[in-house]
Amino acid sequence: MADKDAYIEKTKAQLDQWNAEIDKLRAKADEANADARIQYEREIEKLQAHQQEAEGKLKDLRAAGDDAWSDMKAGYEKAWKNLGDAVESAMSRFR
Repeated sequence: MADKDAYIEKTKAQLDQWNAEIDKLRAKADEANADARIQYEREIEKLQAHQQEAEGKLKDLRAAGDDAWSDMKAGYEKAWKNLGDAVESAMSRFR
């Protein structure tokens, strides 16, 4: 159980950090010209889809019993990697 709790806390902290990065992109979009704003908004929409998927998987992981959580962890890690890759890509593109 401690492994599960520690894993969830660690991933929640990373998710919070990525959410902050998405918020930074939103702030940049607000300051951008019309063409750039469109690009920012498209990227933010993609990030939000990955974000919602990761948050849903994290919720499922929290609710999972001790026996099932390790099996569910693989699905969460896929969503986690997708979000992380998307955030990194977006941040590097708009720096």
